[in-house]
Amino acid sequence: MSNFIPRRRFLQGAAAGGVLAGLGDLSFLSRLPAVSAADSALDTKLVRLADDIEPTVRLLEETPRDRLLEEVAHRVKNGLNYRELLAALLLAGVRNVQPRPSVGFKFHAVLVVNSAHLASLSSPDEHRWLPIFWSLDYFKSSQAATARESGWRMAPVDESKVPPAHKARQAFIDAMDKWDEGAADAAVAGLARTAGAAEVFELMWRYGARDFRSIGHKAIFVANSWRTLQCVGWQHAEPVLRSLAYALLNHEGDKGKPSDNDFAADRPWRKNDELAKTLRPEWREGEYKPDATAQMLEALRGGSESDAPAKAVELLNGGASPQSVWNAILAAAGELPMRKAGIVALHAVTSTNALRYAYDAAGDDDTRRMMLLQNASFVPLFRKALGDAPQNRIDGIEPQPPKEGADSPKALEEIFADVSQDRMAATRKALAFLQANANPKPLIDAARLTVFLKGNDSHDYKYSSALLEDWAHLKSPWRERYLAAGMFLLTGSQEPDNKLVQRTRAALGA
Repeated sequence: MSNFIPRRRFLQGAAAGGVLAGLGDLSFLSRLPAVSAADSALDTKLVRLADDIEPTVRLLEETPRDRLLEEVAHRVKNGLNYRELLAALLLAGVRNVQPRPSVGFKFHAVLVVNSAHLASLSSPDEHRWLPIFWSLDYFKSSQAATARESGWRMAPVDESKVPPAHKARQAFIDAMDKWDEGAADAAVAGLARTAGAAEVFELMWRYGARDFRSIGHKAIFVANSWRTLQCVGWQHAEPVLRSLAYALLNHEGDKGKPSDNDFAADRPWRKNDELAKTLRPEWREGEYKPDATAQMLEALRGGSESDAPAKAVELLNGGASPQSVWNAILAAAGELPMRKAGIVALHAVTSTNALRYAYDAAGDDDTRRMMLLQNASFVPLFRKALGDAPQNRIDGIEPQPPKEGADSPKALEEIFADVSQDRMAATRKALAFLQANANPKPLIDAARLTVFLKGNDSHDYKYSSALLEDWAHLKSPWRERYLAAGMFLLTGSQEPDNKLVQRTRAALGA
């Protein structure tokens, strides 16, 4: 279509106060060195961080919260680069924030690092520092909470128990299967030192998806760890993997170990492990079938955590492509915030993002089968966790053009104002905008800019990063509806500015 708003014109308009007028001036970020896409993306030549990352980590740990942004701004202006700061932020989080009793809460300081990084990657060069500065401040809040509550810090590994290279993999599997925290800690340290990244994470994908405890945070932590380590370098893997193994063994509230019991949270994995074996060998070579997507969506809406993966296998064995099934899984997850916007529905989207990523990243065919089937189980479990809720349907959204037309630059201003006041109206107008404009980037850029300026919670970054990545994994017309439904949990333009922007501006002497 010829009536889309070019990205360059959209950004120029936003800067001039046209689209999303009044959101604020980010010109102060020009005082920092520009972060190019190459600086923040994975270096294919395996460029690594300096060996002396410890001083930067300690800077983050020891600088008081009310001075950290100012101190980091000073260091950046004097040569501290994006990649080193991102690595230090991740390592400071895993060393100072305990991922238990639940993989969430204050541990979002670690979980949000990759989401902030994704936001940076997808932003214009001049905006790329802002999500990282937000995450620095959030880390200090979580560090203080951990210090108050338990004083926990990651201790050195027991070197006498670290297995040799040829035994590390099996030792890790045995420890994880037995839910043995001490043995897993030593074994994963051995793996980090002797195995390759792909080999280690082929195991982690599976353990991150094996149970529904922590409402998807385990899978989220696995995906985020892999993705951030791909940027900052595998030499930083050991403390991250130790934190990850500890988190994946969380079974708070259970009376006994899962390995010795039949807890509800573990049953989908065992059933799906058997179900996966019934998929035809050429299951990934099917035909895209819109009717299969419709059937799968109904199974996710009304079926159980056993019914939905069984339907997925039926459709795949009947010749439907995995894309036909993934359309429905993503759409069903994206629909839940329309039913009851809140923390449970939000994590249906973010955990689906993690499991879909694991499906793409895994090298083993059986792992891919399990990621798809576990996701098909998780969505009904999230639906049940919502309880009674209006039966709003993602395929029932009726488009409503903004007042000045869906192809007007002011359409976005109206949509994001409605996000703060009437989310269903914003959803209908967003769908009209997306149907009228071939390029969704103006809406995506506006959503991300609004999070930068208005977001005050880790979930603002986690949700927006998942949503704005996963729309591309659906086919039309589902992708437009999925993105439009995101208005139920995105940040609106009428929310108050967060204080971080003001602090960052002051830190740079603007």
